[in-house]
Formats: sequence, C-alpha cells, structure tokens
Amino acid sequence: MTVREQVQAYRSVVPVMRKSDKLDLIKWLRRRPQLLAGTFAYETALLTSGSMDPRLKALAELKAAALVNCEFCLDIGSTISRAAGVSDAQIAALPRFRDSEAFDADEKLVLELAEAITSTPALVSEDLRHRLIDRFTAPAVTELAASIAWENNRGRLNQALGVRPAGFSQGAQCAVPEQPEPTRG
Repeated sequence: MTVREQVQAYRSVVPVMRKSDKLDLIKWLRRRPQLLAGTFAYETALLTSGSMDPRLKALAELKAAALVNCEFCLDIGSTISRAAGVSDAQIAALPRFRDSEAFDADEKLVLELAEAITSTPALVSEDLRHRLIDRFTAPAVTELAASIAWENNRGRLNQALGVRPAGFSQGAQCAVPEQPEPTRG
C-alpha cells in the first residue's frame, strides 16, 4: 500500500465521521489550537512516513487501542485496518493472536510489540527489539514504535475527554477491548 493509498484509506472514513456529527476530539482540541495543529502534524508524519508496511502498522495500532480500551479508537481503527488489508478474521482474533493461525510471524511480532509498549510500565525487552531489527529496518521499527506509542496517546486522551465511538464500523467486524496480558518478550 503506497502512501497515497494509505491517505485515501483514511479519507474514506471522513464521510462517516461527518454523518455521525461526533467530532468530539476536534471540539476539545479546537480550544487549544496549538494542540490541534501538533496533533494534525504528528498524524500526518506517521501517515506519510512509509517505512513500515501500513497493514502491519494498522494491526499494531488496533491491538494498542484494544488494550487501552478506547472505544472510539477501536471503532475507527477497525475500519482503517480493514482498508489497509487486515481481515475480519484477524480483527476477531486479536485477543488470542499468539495462538491464532490468522496471523503470520511478522504480524505476531508487531502485535507482541504493541502489547509490550502498551503495558504499564512499557516492557520492551532487548530480545524483542533484536527480533524486530532482525526482521525490519531500523526506520520501520522506529515508525512502528512511534505509531503504537501515538495510539496509546490517542486512546488515553480520548478516554479522558469522553470521546465516543462514531459508528465507523457499524455493521462490520470491530475489535473489542482487552485486558493486557503480562509481556513475554
């Protein structure tokens, strides 16, 4: 998926957002324009970075959203993940990814990182870092880690401000909130 296709996937959710009239986060952030601008800039930087496979990045972000229990993030993230090529079977199997045949080795590796970063405190082991660097480029690992960390920020901010789901995944498979498991990596 090219950066252009990735941007198009994000743009496909905008009409749903406008119809729902649930722009809760923007309503909050417009009160602090510098935070709105900074959020937009960071979102754009992650979206256009292009070092990591967007499907793997979307999958990891969705896992982080499930662990943070952000309903808005799960709603929009499920839709964006599907647009990036994540299957409904994978979305349904996220809570048990380690034992699921729906995921290949790369997918399990990025999901393991999402779990490690999202734990409190974050518990990313040297072993996990080495396995990531052995499989992906350093820029890709950096982008992936930044995306997962940003999803943690999104989810926690949305929860603090009461941002609600907007119906992006209505009628489609949607990831569910999870309880974090102890990190093994």
